[in-house]
Amino acid sequence: MSGKRNVLITGAGSGFGRALATEALSSGYSVIGTVRSEAARQEFGAMNPTRARAIVLDVTDFEAIGPVVARAERDVGPIDVLVNSAGYGHEGTLEESPLEEMRRQFDVNVFGAVAMIKAVLPFMRERRRGNIINITSMAGYVGLPGIPYYAGSKFALEGISEVLAHEVRDFGIKVTAVAPGAFRTDWAGRSMIRSPRSIADYDVLFDPIRRARSEKSGQQPGDPAKAARAILKAVEANDPPVHLLLGSDALKLVRDKLNSLGKEIDTWESVTRSTEYV
Repeated sequence: MSGKRNVLITGAGSGFGRALATEALSSGYSVIGTVRSEAARQEFGAMNPTRARAIVLDVTDFEAIGPVVARAERDVGPIDVLVNSAGYGHEGTLEESPLEEMRRQFDVNVFGAVAMIKAVLPFMRERRRGNIINITSMAGYVGLPGIPYYAGSKFALEGISEVLAHEVRDFGIKVTAVAPGAFRTDWAGRSMIRSPRSIADYDVLFDPIRRARSEKSGQQPGDPAKAARAILKAVEANDPPVHLLLGSDALKLVRDKLNSLGKEIDTWESVTRSTEYV
């Protein structure tokens, strides 16, 4: 592969996954992308007949993931980089959102990502090298009203990524959780699942949020192509970050959150320290 590496990207049919696949191919990488249909598989492969290959895979089909990864290792070559980009957004207040929607959200955004990681790790560990990129969100740091299930899934993936980075560092495997802000993808459009409204008490808080998110879909400030280039820069770095924010909005919201958290910790420090044996 002329010095470039093999990248496996989940959710490569759209959004960040597609933008990253496009950028990686233009940079000389070979890309294996997971997609959801045969038509999408053929369309993806046409991007580059030599270095683009797609696999039809639902990341919630956990039993299928291991054999798919093993087959890719055998037929394509070592998977040097895994990018967990498959995911979707769920919108709705916690009280109004059915519990089964939370299970589905976590199956895709968390369990699917972890299943992919578990499938590639034995190969990366044996080779003593590899990169794992988990696409999270600024909502994995900041509890934004109206997306509790989504935020919870991204908080979870941020935490899992941080722990994993410690566990596999000595094996030469690098882990980065990439937290984008608002980017011009389909996340707030056709990829968003919205629970119906049912409780009038939430109207004042939530109706403006839902309306604004829908109206801004397609007008977000973030450029997915530039995000893809930033992610590849992290992949190619000798010492990539464990946490990488993308977008000025993510930077501001997360900094504000950390400052607020620091003040809250300081305010309650005496209570925190009061719980130990003396």
